[in-house]
Amino acid sequence: MSFREDHELHKRRLGRNLGLAAVLIGFVAIIFGLTVVKVTRGDFEPQSVKVQN
Repeated sequence: MSFREDHELHKRRLGRNLGLAAVLIGFVAIIFGLTVVKVTRGDFEPQSVKVQN
């Protein structure tokens, strides 16, 4: 049993999918990096809640 060669359309689609995956991974890396920097700098501090008696 032999496999047929992929059609040109499948090769183009694979290229687009890999490109989109790279863009999404880059976006997630940027967001993660910004989050790490914000937390380590101490900018992420919950606001204190004042209780009124």
